[in-house]
Amino acid sequence: MKVDGTPTRTIWREPDGRAVGIIDQTKLPHRFETVRLETLEEAAHAIRAMLVRGAPLIGVTAAYGLALALRAAPSDIGLARACETLAATRPTAINLRWALDTVSTAIRDLPPERRADAAFARAGEIAEEDVEICAAIGRHGMALIEAIAARKGGEPVNVLTHCNAGWLATVDWGTATAPIYMAHDAGIPLHVWVDETRPRNQGASLTAWELSHHGVPCTLIADNTGGHLMQHGEVDIAIVGTDRVTAQGDVCNKIGTYLKALAAHDNGVPFYVALPSPTLDFAVSDGVKEIPIEERGAEEVTTMWGKTADGRIETVRIAPDGVGAANYGFDVTPARLVTGLITERGVVAATRESLATAFPERSGVLRKAG
Repeated sequence: MKVDGTPTRTIWREPDGRAVGIIDQTKLPHRFETVRLETLEEAAHAIRAMLVRGAPLIGVTAAYGLALALRAAPSDIGLARACETLAATRPTAINLRWALDTVSTAIRDLPPERRADAAFARAGEIAEEDVEICAAIGRHGMALIEAIAARKGGEPVNVLTHCNAGWLATVDWGTATAPIYMAHDAGIPLHVWVDETRPRNQGASLTAWELSHHGVPCTLIADNTGGHLMQHGEVDIAIVGTDRVTAQGDVCNKIGTYLKALAAHDNGVPFYVALPSPTLDFAVSDGVKEIPIEERGAEEVTTMWGKTADGRIETVRIAPDGVGAANYGFDVTPARLVTGLITERGVVAATRESLATAFPERSGVLRKAG
């Protein structure tokens, strides 16, 4: 995608080959800054502190983080320590574990002196695979938008999304936004309702930023507005991303997704989830009971940060002093509320049978720790 006309990705290997570059997403939308990662600890911090976020990008960053770690400590002990450190950074997104397992499998039988180079190569492949997956999701999802546009006879298609499942959450294109970008670039009139997505406001700070930079018409709304818009016929389709999808099609995504799915179901609005296959977890069936839900610091709820009228970036407290807060990062939307899963292999039903048929090579594989 483009930033001020310049083609940009979220993560890249630096020209000297000694480091990995990322966009520091904690600085957006007011400042565009990049960070150089040279060590395991720096990669782990980038994931934990959400300089990078979004399940696919977390996975790619973890893969590169493992390569950085192996350059310093290529032994079996070093490999195990690096996997343990990176796996602990974010417990919900399954892509992280998948990426660690993928790189570990590729390099485990190699002599130590060859492991770092092989890990960097495999991490690079994972990054390119992510771009291809997102592009395929875009093509399949665009067909849904095209069908709605044909029915509306030239009126804009109104899309609702939640959190940030855009190119900032992946290497490029995004998952939920890939169909939006492709439809926009193809000249299909559309408009996006962007949930602000409290408490970290990824919709306001990230999705609105990237859509507006690409020229996609969008409007920022408070999280509680979606149901009202659906009741009044202002939403044609909802498309969200996901951090983990279970074997039976339950979807774990940013907190608030479940409420949007309930409102969509009540108002007959199709509710789609953009699903890259590395986000599938066939080892889990019941998402509500089995997926660990990350709980983050109370300060994300009790404070907000932004740009003041004189251009300063400040953090302010919005809750009374001494009042604590619960901060659950994700919720689970049961499969029964999901109209379909937009995958790189087409749109499939959110059922065990459909997922196993579409991805037979993953349905029979249980993960092992790296």
